[in-house]
Amino acid sequence: MDFSHRVVAPASLASVEVDGLVLVTCGDALDPALGAPLAALIGDAVASGDITLKKGKSLYLYRPASMAAQRVVVVVAADVSAKAFKSAVAHGFASLKSGGARTLAVGWAGSQSLGEAHAEAAVTALADAMYLYRHSKPSAPAAWSPKSLTLLCQRADAGAVQRGLKRGAAIAEGVTLAREFGNRPANQCTPTWLGQQAKKIGKEFDLEVEVLDRKDVEKLGMGSFLAVAQGSDEPLRFIVARYHGAAKSVAPIVLVGKGITFDTGGISLKPGAEMDEMKFDMCGAASVLGTLHAIASLKAKLNLVCIVPACDNMPSGKAVKPGDVVTSMSGQTIEILNTDAEGRLILCDALTYAERFKPAVVVDIATLTGACVIALGHHNSGLFTADDGVAAKMTEAAKAALDPCWRMPLDEEYDDALKSNFADMGNVGGRPGGAITAAMFLRRYTGKYPWAHLDIAGTAWKSGAAKGATGRPVGLLTHFVLSHAK
Repeated sequence: MDFSHRVVAPASLASVEVDGLVLVTCGDALDPALGAPLAALIGDAVASGDITLKKGKSLYLYRPASMAAQRVVVVVAADVSAKAFKSAVAHGFASLKSGGARTLAVGWAGSQSLGEAHAEAAVTALADAMYLYRHSKPSAPAAWSPKSLTLLCQRADAGAVQRGLKRGAAIAEGVTLAREFGNRPANQCTPTWLGQQAKKIGKEFDLEVEVLDRKDVEKLGMGSFLAVAQGSDEPLRFIVARYHGAAKSVAPIVLVGKGITFDTGGISLKPGAEMDEMKFDMCGAASVLGTLHAIASLKAKLNLVCIVPACDNMPSGKAVKPGDVVTSMSGQTIEILNTDAEGRLILCDALTYAERFKPAVVVDIATLTGACVIALGHHNSGLFTADDGVAAKMTEAAKAALDPCWRMPLDEEYDDALKSNFADMGNVGGRPGGAITAAMFLRRYTGKYPWAHLDIAGTAWKSGAAKGATGRPVGLLTHFVLSHAK
């Protein structure tokens, strides 16, 4: 798809010739800079009560008089921020996608400035409007597939807009990849298949990709990871992908994604209702691979390592049992009190493995706890880190990507809940503060580098009529990784 920008004065918007034109306005009055034909059209609609200049209101015009565009959608935004702009643009695309619009243009209905963030927001909003899962549903209608998007900007905005378009396109591709991986049924999206997809990304961008099997993992001493995988007939995979965009002497950023391709809970079996959604338990892995794709396509000047421990968590005669004690790669022993707290068991060995890269920072991403959903709902991902500098960068990246997170506490007192009479630690600490004690468990394996943990249990997918993977937090991660570029 072609993304571009074009300099157009507000008074000349009526001459923009496209299939679909989305114009965003804000405030309770039309901008005086708006050209007469368009101002008259909107003014008449306001006078007749077809639109009010209030947040969220919109007006659809088909072949409007004195306009070169075949379809025009006017949407009222809350303010001039990128967040409000994205919401308005998404509303506009929703109005256009059911028609035949193939060439699109987006801009302010007035003299407001478009910047980098607005450009990125427009591209990612369009990607979201275009996405339709079809792989295992051939009866689904064809996805909307416009061929071009042009951002209409003031002359001074052109350079920034182009940078935003480029970054937005990379993030959009990464988000789409993560959504597609997450939405695949678990009998297709297996650990083996994830390894194949990582290899495919590696071939596309000439990356170094290793996919380790059980024997390799046994040699590494990953007893915790092995314990989770032992109940399934599906072979585990430990995926390591490396992007080299800077000198070898530059310490890499390491992303670790939870890759439980299906989670029954193991012997601590989950309730049957909505268990189908546990195919989404590998969305942390999907987001890591989506971010790898985005960073590689941008050719960022940094080094990135992506690690994905992947397996199923199944009940069987071979499955790990509550009360079993295993030895992690770090040498620390773990009493497995609940086999449904398996994500931390595979991540802890991956976090120990990450030490060998002497990383600048490590971030793990996981659909880790239902407790995080109770705490934060479905808007913010949970951010856990004891490093204020890392927290600041993560929060800044979240705001820039419009992919919000919220920092949660990691006070030492929470660590007491993990005490065990039979091992160095238990793998759960009870219901109170469950998302925090899960993070405290992971923290025990991260003493040799700066670290953050993102719990995306509430943000990685949606339930109900809109059921499906969201692709989050690819945007947040991409901005965070790019913040380390030289």
